[in-house]
Amino acid sequence: MGGIKRYITHGIPPGSFLTAIICNNLTEAVARADDENLLNLPAYANYFYWEAPSGAWGSKEKMDAWMREKKED
Repeated sequence: MGGIKRYITHGIPPGSFLTAIICNNLTEAVARADDENLLNLPAYANYFYWEAPSGAWGSKEKMDAWMREKKED
């Protein structure tokens, strides 16, 4: 959760696995996941769908815009 919180709160770029999750790229997320994260993919999807601000995830463009916005705060 640390990487997710840093990204959402401060716009700090996440690692490659979380980037794939945030950009809604399932194939890349599966390729980058370790065993624990692979088992938790449904939890990540659930968190972003229900908890994260909609402007923070869904595509690379939305992720980039979110990080720019947060760095301007």
